[in-house]
This record gives sequence, structure tokens and C-alpha cells, in this order.
Amino acid sequence: MSDLRSFHLDVRLLAMRENAKQGRDPTAADETLACLLTWARDHAAERVLEIGSAEGLTSVALLTANKAATLTAIEFDSARAETARKNYRLFGVSERVVLHEGDAGEILPMLTGAYDMIFLDGPKVQYLKYLPDCKRLLKRGGALFSDDILLFGWVRGEPPKKRRMLVEHIREYLAALESDSEFKTEILEFGEGLALSVKV
Repeated sequence: MSDLRSFHLDVRLLAMRENAKQGRDPTAADETLACLLTWARDHAAERVLEIGSAEGLTSVALLTANKAATLTAIEFDSARAETARKNYRLFGVSERVVLHEGDAGEILPMLTGAYDMIFLDGPKVQYLKYLPDCKRLLKRGGALFSDDILLFGWVRGEPPKKRRMLVEHIREYLAALESDSEFKTEILEFGEGLALSVKV
């Protein structure tokens, strides 16, 4: 959490993040969020897209750290989406968020405009399916952050039998990212792995 204190986040938000880490729907790792906030600050990211917003804690952090930012969020689970809406109201950022509830695979093709940054943290098996729209929606010089890209070390190692198909999907996604000449991709090895892909 020490990395996050420099962003002067609300102590209530930090407490909610710590609580979420103990539940079935953990929030982004501290190092991951610190990376997102640092990039957003250094590049003055004002238009943000989050795919898989869960309870909205990452959205809230991005919006409270940058008062000029607006955010589009996508969440499939209705209970999580409702909690996200409550959290947006609690932290006074509702007017700067558009939350789409439903399947990102159906919602992404309907979005338009250019985003400064995209945080992809939805179902891992769908990452490759989402990639063309993420690329289309990201402005040049913008960053696509793909979370949980190493998944307990399984992606670069030997996954459990029950997770082999999931890991294969992530490997295919990583291969597509790293071979795409329009992206400059770096794999950051904190949390469960974070791919940072800048559109060049």
C-alpha cells in the first residue's frame, strides 16, 4: 500500500481495497494500481476505458486521482455493477462515469472515440476476442494494460490440468500482442502479471 499513499487516495477507498483482497472478487494488486495511476498522471490520461470494473474500486481510484478524467466501465455481473454504482456515488464520481452492464464482447463494438488508456481485467479467455476493439479504441500513444497476464506463473510454466485451456488462451493473446507492430509491449512481473502495450 505504500506505493499508493503518494497518490493521496481516500482512506475509505484504501480500506475497501484491503477488504476486497480477502473476498472472492479481489481488486487489482497495489503495484498494478500504482502503475495505472502513475501512467495516467504522467500522460495526462483524461479518457479511460475499464473492461471488467467489478465493484468499481479501480475506477474510483483513477477518477479521484485525476479530477479531469472521465471513465467508461464495462461489467457483466449485475451485482458487481450495482455495487460499483454505489461506490461511484459514495466517492462523488458518478457524473464522470458511464457504466455499461453486460457482455464486453457485445458492448465494445458499439463504443467510439479514442481512449488515452484501457484497463483490461475481464474474463481472460476473451482477451484475444477483445483485442481488435481495444486497438481500435486506443489513441496513438495510448496504453492498453492487460491484467493477470502471467496467472500464478502458469503462463510461463506448467499449469494445472484444469487450467491448461485458460492458460493457452492467455498465451495466444500475449503472442498476438507481442507480434503486433502497432504495439510496443512490456510484461511487468508484479501482481499476477501486467502487460503494458503502448500504441505506436
